[in-house]
Amino acid sequence: MTTNVNIRLALDRVNMGLLAQNQANAPRLYTPGEVVTAQQGFMKGHGTYVEGDDIKASVAGVMEQVNKLVSIKPLKSRYVGEIGDVVVARITEVQQKRWKVETNSRLDSILLLSSVNLPGGELRRRAAEDEQAMRKYLQEGDLISAEVQNIYDEGTLSLYTRSLKYGKLSQGVLVKVFPSLVKRRKTHFHNLPCGASIILGNNGFIWISPSRADGEGGDGGFSQNLSEIIPRGDREVIARLRNCILALAHCKMMLYDTSIQYAYEESMKYEVHELLQQEAIFDVAFLTQHRLRLQEE
Repeated sequence: MTTNVNIRLALDRVNMGLLAQNQANAPRLYTPGEVVTAQQGFMKGHGTYVEGDDIKASVAGVMEQVNKLVSIKPLKSRYVGEIGDVVVARITEVQQKRWKVETNSRLDSILLLSSVNLPGGELRRRAAEDEQAMRKYLQEGDLISAEVQNIYDEGTLSLYTRSLKYGKLSQGVLVKVFPSLVKRRKTHFHNLPCGASIILGNNGFIWISPSRADGEGGDGGFSQNLSEIIPRGDREVIARLRNCILALAHCKMMLYDTSIQYAYEESMKYEVHELLQQEAIFDVAFLTQHRLRLQEE
């Protein structure tokens, strides 16, 4: 019995035609088994292996070189956490003195009861009553923003929300992209000029919500406004931002506050529902990349 299998190369899955007018700045994509370097004196890093005298790619991605160390950063992979990372995550289970959390990593992460603020920001030791009320604080399906506090030996992430900027998320839209596309910055919480707030999780989960004043809605990070009606204008801004992020992610462009704001401004000539059409995607991405290059110069 024979079966025909159609395998597309990574180079074919990324349409760089409209983005790569300047080929010198276009990223070079390597596919598994492709020779990365045949020169002597280089060391293999993550995403590579040695065959004969050649270093070859074991995953599809772009090359990164640090001195003589050559590695391939995959375009699509699970989140590999680092201490201090900002993540957007979903509660999947309530356990004894901890919550199990989905963070798009290989293993489920944990959020300890001792690592969250009590309602009202009260500072005291956690008692048995707090453990019994855990489901009142956070329950299955709740979305939270948190920070990676620790990484255990087996790779499990321990999260931390003991700051009023972290906690339960309320009304908004969750967008999922590859973690490698989220650019590491000093801050991942942004109030964009277009009238929306955005949390760029290092784990590839991006949260878009109506703008909030700094320090608004504390209550220890457990407050929600699910009964509040979001104006139509704010909902359209959120929907447009979502489609802009998906357009940039489709073209494998790095996501950060400036690139998203530029994409939003370039998308204004299209209706919201038109932004996911092929022509609009590459037009917005190309104009965004052009503005980013002008800014760098």
